[in-house]
Amino acid sequence: MYFIDVILPIPLKQAFTYHVNKDEAAFLKQGMRVAVPFGKTKIYTGIVYQVYANNPPGYETKSIDQILDETPIITATQIRHWEWMADYYMCTLGEVIRAALPSAFLLESETIVMLASEKEVDESDFSDEEFLVFEALQHQSALHINDIRSILDRSNVVKVLQTMLQKGVIQVQEEVFEQYTPKLKRYIKLSAHYSEEENLKELLDLLTRAPKQRAVLMTLFMLSSQQKRPVDSVTLQKKSDASAAVLRSLLDKGILEEFFIQKDRIEYSGEDTAAIKTLNPAQEQAFEEIKTSFETNDVTLLHGVTSSGKTEIYVRLIDELLDSGRQVLYMLPEIALTTQLISRLQNYFGERVSVYHSKHSINERVEVWKNVLEMQQKARIVIGARSSLFLPFQNLGLVIVDEEHEPSFKQYSPAPRYHGRDSAVVLAQLHKAKLVMGSATPAIETYHNAKTHKYGMVTLKKRFGNVLMPEISLIDIKEKHRKKQMTGHFSDVLLEEITEALDNGEQVMLFQNRRGFSPVVECTTCGIAPQCPNCDVSLTYHQHKNELRCHYCGYHMIMLQSCTACGSETLDTKGFGTEQIESELRVLFPEQRIARMDQDTTKGKYAYAKLIDALENQEIDILVGTQMLAKGLDFRNVSLVGVMNADNLLNFPDFRAHERSFQLLQQVSGRAGRTQKRGRVLIQTYNPYHQILQQVSVNDYEGMYKQQVEERYQYQYPPFHRLIKITFKDKNQYKMQQAAAWYGQALELKLEEHVLGPVAPPVARIRNKYIANILVKVPKTLSLKKTKSYIAGVQRSFNSLKEFSSVRVLIDVDTF
Repeated sequence: MYFIDVILPIPLKQAFTYHVNKDEAAFLKQGMRVAVPFGKTKIYTGIVYQVYANNPPGYETKSIDQILDETPIITATQIRHWEWMADYYMCTLGEVIRAALPSAFLLESETIVMLASEKEVDESDFSDEEFLVFEALQHQSALHINDIRSILDRSNVVKVLQTMLQKGVIQVQEEVFEQYTPKLKRYIKLSAHYSEEENLKELLDLLTRAPKQRAVLMTLFMLSSQQKRPVDSVTLQKKSDASAAVLRSLLDKGILEEFFIQKDRIEYSGEDTAAIKTLNPAQEQAFEEIKTSFETNDVTLLHGVTSSGKTEIYVRLIDELLDSGRQVLYMLPEIALTTQLISRLQNYFGERVSVYHSKHSINERVEVWKNVLEMQQKARIVIGARSSLFLPFQNLGLVIVDEEHEPSFKQYSPAPRYHGRDSAVVLAQLHKAKLVMGSATPAIETYHNAKTHKYGMVTLKKRFGNVLMPEISLIDIKEKHRKKQMTGHFSDVLLEEITEALDNGEQVMLFQNRRGFSPVVECTTCGIAPQCPNCDVSLTYHQHKNELRCHYCGYHMIMLQSCTACGSETLDTKGFGTEQIESELRVLFPEQRIARMDQDTTKGKYAYAKLIDALENQEIDILVGTQMLAKGLDFRNVSLVGVMNADNLLNFPDFRAHERSFQLLQQVSGRAGRTQKRGRVLIQTYNPYHQILQQVSVNDYEGMYKQQVEERYQYQYPPFHRLIKITFKDKNQYKMQQAAAWYGQALELKLEEHVLGPVAPPVARIRNKYIANILVKVPKTLSLKKTKSYIAGVQRSFNSLKEFSSVRVLIDVDTF
């Protein structure tokens, strides 16, 4: 008898064994998908882990439902990498697989199936079973897979759905909060009848009394002769200065025809690629130093100041590697950054560039996955956020982790709670690839690794074109308030500088690390502020929607007219967010074009790209935003950056607060003056003598590093100690506290003084669940592996206690 071990995408430690026949065993390989029954009613898509004969388990095995792949979709290297992630981050291999694979690969009984929107369907192409599913979905908008099993009266339906997915007839629901359709572009052409020469005169006679329609037609002829590509409707309207009604009239008469072409998110025009720029002497030196460093180090840190041209160095590294036929992974912390980088890399490498991140539709992600697996030419270079390291690279040669200091590389929830940068280091090792990290403000752990020669390090101290670093000034707003020199939240100095920059035709960026209009609404009579019913936080006022919203659970209600406690109408807003800055700017600068970049304005698939394009095309004069602005974006005409309030960054209960503040302020400052003119940065603060702000003002990374490392050594924090955070959550506060206390005492039996807590975090209740944390500090003298093994043993004992069965325990290794 033959058996296979299958990994299911569920949070259980072990693989599950199923029996197969001889032919199936001969065909199946590690990394293929199979549909398997689980429990009484559930069906899962699992990954084949191993195939073997004899040696049956000590229980009766079930047979598989179906084999879903002809060849493996997961490589052996990927499985080794995922096993490392599961082991290191203390989660299960199933959880890693669920995070790694696009959901279209993991159909299961809970999956919701819907018809693909606006898809023309050829019903003659359907099998009987596909037609039954299609007909059922005509009458019901969504079905569970279990419903489809009932309709077809068979258990193994995954193959049918797989085929319908490939035909584009159905889609599986993934992002509940946002469904988006493929990007269709509308094109116009002359109808076939009038394309013939003998009918052309008839056409022109027809249009002699309609000069506007004639102008559209003549413009179409002109554009068609100038370019070989089809003419899109937007260009035709703009060039002929015609309205949509004129175009519609020509279409209705049958003179013109419209057709649609689906556009990929990444468009490649097919034009010739540009030659790679010649590096300046400083860049050339850094490039050579990186190559020399790669001879002895697998990982090299490129510490280059903002706007020093790190991307051009990466481009040269990529160009050299592509000749060897290997693949490149270019990781970025923020989806907004990929938007700007795509066009730059495409300019050099054409259609060899692919993009992979969570804003893409399921089908787009599946397509990129297959292209990478098959070593297609169009996926030689992959740009992506942290999830891109899960792709099935066959021959990875270079990994670039840009802006490596960014906390966005850390996955917080759900498991695996991995760090993209650290996982990329292991991925590169498995592929025997080289890895370069880039940052103007490296994470202290990374810089420490470079200083202690664990990593190579190359520094780039000059900005590209020898542009001066921006001039940074600190504004004491406590003094400005005292002298009554504040207008709303703007000091007189900041307003003068904004006015001057706008008069010179330059752009301005303003940074406030808080979205919404105001974080607190308070009754001035009784002092009560509206609180979220599900979390221990006050509700944030969003003026645009006139609502109070919780930023933790999403609860929202309409803005109150009177206090719910005392009934008085004396409600006042405290503090300010990006929305309030935007509304103040519209009053102060009514003639200027003002935009906002935060989580509220960048929800759509193309929202980032639209904002960035508008700023690049100088359609925005002032951009207000949260920390999205700090993520390495490159705008040539921004001369002034204003930080509205630096204090809420510094005064945060976190050992990384000062490091993060320095990085964020330095990165925001780096957006100013990236061309010939020196930029200006104004930082408003109540405490201008704070050491971090002083270090930011003179760009003293080394001073910040030495101070922080000394404190970290003294108080036993990374890079000298590893941190493991264990979080407890339950609706019953007493039970959660009891569970956390039991767990803490069990850990202290062996780990003693290295266990801190349990303590409640600053926000002690989220989504009606009370929270407590335990922090385990692991010194270099203590084995991390043995410590994790002991914690896992305590976790197993904890799981066996019935009184704590409802308490959820989350383990976060290398917590951020």
